[in-house]
Amino acid sequence: MTKNDQKSFGYSPPPIATRAAPLTAQHLPPWVFAKVVNQLTIPVCLTDTAANILYVNQAFTEVTGFIASEVVGKSTAVLSDPSTPTRVYDQMWRQIRRGEPWTGLLVNRRQGDTVYLAELSVIPVQDEQAELACFLGIYRDVTAMHHLEQQVHYQKALIESMVDAAPAIIALLDENGRVILDNHEYKKLVGDLRVREPAAEFLRALRESLGENFPWGADADSSFRDQEISFDPGNSGQPRWFSCSGVWFRERASTAATFFKPVRQTWLLLMANEITALKRQQEAVGMNAMRALLAEQERVRSMREALQAAIFQMQGPLNLMTAAHDLLTRRGTQADPALRQALRQATAAGQAALERLRALIPVAPLETVAPINVNQLLREVLELDKQRLLAGGMIVDWKPTPILPAITAPVSRLRSMFKHLIDNALDAMEGNRQEPRELRIATRVQEEAVVVIIEDTGPGIPTELRWQIFEPFFTTKRAATHVGLGLALVQEVVNEQRGVISLDPDYLTGCRWRIALPLHYDDDS
Repeated sequence: MTKNDQKSFGYSPPPIATRAAPLTAQHLPPWVFAKVVNQLTIPVCLTDTAANILYVNQAFTEVTGFIASEVVGKSTAVLSDPSTPTRVYDQMWRQIRRGEPWTGLLVNRRQGDTVYLAELSVIPVQDEQAELACFLGIYRDVTAMHHLEQQVHYQKALIESMVDAAPAIIALLDENGRVILDNHEYKKLVGDLRVREPAAEFLRALRESLGENFPWGADADSSFRDQEISFDPGNSGQPRWFSCSGVWFRERASTAATFFKPVRQTWLLLMANEITALKRQQEAVGMNAMRALLAEQERVRSMREALQAAIFQMQGPLNLMTAAHDLLTRRGTQADPALRQALRQATAAGQAALERLRALIPVAPLETVAPINVNQLLREVLELDKQRLLAGGMIVDWKPTPILPAITAPVSRLRSMFKHLIDNALDAMEGNRQEPRELRIATRVQEEAVVVIIEDTGPGIPTELRWQIFEPFFTTKRAATHVGLGLALVQEVVNEQRGVISLDPDYLTGCRWRIALPLHYDDDS
């Protein structure tokens, strides 16, 4: 063996002490081949062209139980079992008679009539004149391997059947998020939600809801359980809710390259149960309570606005009286003392009245912030205005982003903000006799914020008034009953969320509001 040969085998063998002259490739005696074949651990059988056995090696005896004297000169039929179909032998003979090697599985018999599964490779051997001289048969007992393969196959089929029959949605993902295995419920979801890979949408929503706590990839050392996400298809159907759980597990890679250097592959078993029916029941129960709560909040808000409007209206004349009193005071002896005294008393009485009115203003209760799905919040507002929408013959075009990340906000204040904007749109369209009356609402995620677009086909807001609409007690409505804090409260809620609200100046067929609410912000207040 040369140094290059040794390198090709990956090791350097120790020297072997021999007495005879070393063998060379040019002068190999015939006995070498006989010794090699006889010492092979693989059964070898040499037959003539009529399948009569000419030679078998020692490994053949160990596997079949037949010694050479029992089979040499006999047909290989002594090794066969009738359970092997005739078509297998026919196909073998057609192929080897054409001089082509054949490999296949046969059921053979050992000495003592026990059967085993043999993997047989038959190699046609040609003489010096290129004529078919004999056949070389190489056997391998694959009974145990076949039994193991069948067990794995049956267990795999059993597991797949159980997974496929499970009522839960199940998908197996690799660490790149690709679906490797799924069940029937998952395939149904692909058609129902009309997305290519629901698992990708689930993972995106889970990342948004869990943030840094979402385990992922090779370094994931924890699972997650019962994380709720929603999918809102918009006009095409009702929102659907799912409770998701995931378990990470690892296994050793089975490639040849990793045989001596084990590599662990990471998989995520994603499971989801649809809880839409439960959520709808909860929403139906909560909707009546919400209506009562909103009615009470509206009553308190109206009272607060009425008192604030009264204070606002009284503050103007009171400021004039205070200014007049200060002017008379600066004039000194030239001013009428009686008039100055009257102004001082009137100013004091007015300030006392304002303080009493301020004390009567209901205090808004503090509300804790919580994760909110804006799609769900807007659907609740539309449900609350359902009767009004039907009575007014209005069309709602609802186009949400199917899976929307949650934002952190006070639920009631955010709901009231959206209700005020939508109620304003309905007021505008009810006063507009032109058809159609259409309310369009869309949501999307853009630049780390949830964006809500609200459009109506009302008369719109004149350009010269667009700078005044956020002022307290300003309104474009004619009826005096509409005078209130109006969009000032909407602006206040948006500011609390560190968001932005704007009116599209290029939208000419009504109003188009754009509200951007950040997904994350630090509340320093």
